[in-house]
Amino acid sequence: MNEPLNNPASARLDGLDLARALAIFGMVIVNYKLVLGASEAGPDWLVWAVGLLQGRAAALFVVLAGVGIALMSHRARLSNDRALQAIARKTLLKRAAFLFIFGLLYTPIWPADILHFYGLYMIVGAMALFAPPKFLLRLAMAFIAIFVLLIILGFDYEAGWNWDTLDYAGFWTPAGLLRHMIFNGFHPLFPWAAFLLGGMALGQQHLVDRVVQNQFIRIGAVMALGAWALSAGLTTLSPSPQSDMAALAGLSPMPPMPLYLISAGGTALIIIMLCIRAMQVWPQAFALRALADTGRMALTHYVAHVVPGMLILESMGWLDQRTLPEALLAAFVFFGSAIVFSALWQKRFARGPMEMLMRRLTR
Repeated sequence: MNEPLNNPASARLDGLDLARALAIFGMVIVNYKLVLGASEAGPDWLVWAVGLLQGRAAALFVVLAGVGIALMSHRARLSNDRALQAIARKTLLKRAAFLFIFGLLYTPIWPADILHFYGLYMIVGAMALFAPPKFLLRLAMAFIAIFVLLIILGFDYEAGWNWDTLDYAGFWTPAGLLRHMIFNGFHPLFPWAAFLLGGMALGQQHLVDRVVQNQFIRIGAVMALGAWALSAGLTTLSPSPQSDMAALAGLSPMPPMPLYLISAGGTALIIIMLCIRAMQVWPQAFALRALADTGRMALTHYVAHVVPGMLILESMGWLDQRTLPEALLAAFVFFGSAIVFSALWQKRFARGPMEMLMRRLTR
């Protein structure tokens, strides 16, 4: 049963679910564009617009996970009850283990899986579960700095990769798996855990306060626009596209350099605040509530966009050199189906199938 629509806590939670729905939709677009081979097969404006989602939808997803962790542990944090805090930490570690194991088992089907990385981020989150926001932000900056240091020290970011096919050689070897998860996979622990830690710090703020929302929208805008401007300036000054300066100034998620992390983090801040505000202003809007219902089943829809989503596309012969409009059509059809499925499912069940499975196995 949902809380009253004018309840501030309900508006906050519904706003976060709305943001999760947008994150999932963005990830579906990016992933379908990839598997349909449609990266550049479309009008320039559309290629540019869809390119903005690259790495940012996933970053929003991880920041939201951090916010959710902070909210889940809120009562234990305020209580200072060590037993209650231990239970909260244990629950989070169990969920981390579930996502890590499930994600690894899922990887042969979907090599770009983010769930096993999620498990790693959540282990870090569990260790810092009751830390204050300033400590969490410093720890996030440390994860970013360590990644840059590894690059400076000469660790090979391209090790294992075939960039033409996005295959990763030696993934199932101990060294390859460790390198992929920690340093140079699709969403490696260093520096991607910074998004989760930043989300945990954000989740401790009074997010239903309009003044707080406006402050974070401004901060997010400064982060996103500042990173873009600095990247453009440094790229112009760099002697060549292959120079160290050009690499450090990049806004691409691979490799995830600091300006990309700042830019994606700023975008996530803006979207989260606008989604919470939207649910406060239009709490009964049918479209927004339908999207929020979809966001409550984010884990289910993440799995479903591959199985059965990509399997259906494969059976249709679509997983080969399609256009970008076709990839967008596939993404919209999937997401529309997800909205309908969510509405029907939640008439009977409070949680999605994958969410129910995770909670049952991690009690």
